[in-house]
Amino acid sequence: MNILITGGTGLIGKHFINSFQQPYQFTVLTRNSQQAEKLLPAGVEFIDQLPEQNHYEAIINLAGEPIVDKRWTVAQKEVICQSRWQVTEQVVAMIERAKFKPTCLISGSAIGYYGDTGNIATDEEADVTQTDFAQALCDKWENIALKASEHCRVVLLRTGVVLANDGGALTKMRLPFSLGLGGKLGDGQQMMSWIHIEDMVHAIQFSLLTPSIKGAINCTSPQALTNEEFTKALGNQLNRATWFTVPKFVLNILMGQGAELLLTSQNIYPKKLLNHDFDFNHSNLEKTLEDLL
Repeated sequence: MNILITGGTGLIGKHFINSFQQPYQFTVLTRNSQQAEKLLPAGVEFIDQLPEQNHYEAIINLAGEPIVDKRWTVAQKEVICQSRWQVTEQVVAMIERAKFKPTCLISGSAIGYYGDTGNIATDEEADVTQTDFAQALCDKWENIALKASEHCRVVLLRTGVVLANDGGALTKMRLPFSLGLGGKLGDGQQMMSWIHIEDMVHAIQFSLLTPSIKGAINCTSPQALTNEEFTKALGNQLNRATWFTVPKFVLNILMGQGAELLLTSQNIYPKKLLNHDFDFNHSNLEKTLEDLL
């Protein structure tokens, strides 16, 4: 299968390519092919713009500015939005004008789509009643991708906190926790929905190979837990105390509106994947941390 990937040098894209070099042939859309060549295995092709005609059997759209690396100024929020919306619009336009249609478009999204769910287990069929920046971002992102559903199957990856040993949230948390400075965020009672990087890339492959999967899927472990529980588990794995608490007002000062991502409670359940008999290899957080650290 010849697959086009946008965002192929990001955490998820990089792991997917490295995990499935066979039987797939990958083409990566990138602005810096020299840097991409250093990050990805031999045999990957690189393009700096989308072709007029589609030549790919499947498209995986993961492009987007990292959402937590910088403070959410007005300008940065616009960069975060447009980096997702514009590429997705370009991919859909290519599919619409192409004589050869892909079998499916798998497009990124996030569990921010649901807003604050509190402690309630929330699946793909849940009604969304709150609107904030993350929800509006994901909602428009998904609606752009769904325009391609007239031409091919569309799958939307509503992704939780991805845990990996070479990037993402766990890498950011490892240093302060290793120094004994780790602690819960706010009151620590907000629910965290997470997924092991291995399960994440296998969920994408599963979606590629399962024609009955369409629309949104929650890419999260079936076992969400509170931030306080996550904090204790990470501290135990690193043999460090977790006495500290980062108050909400401190997070708000440091991150501005972006603190919402750390303080919002999201108990997201992967109902659609489980109903299709997807097997999560890493549903226990303690064993996941042991595997990754």
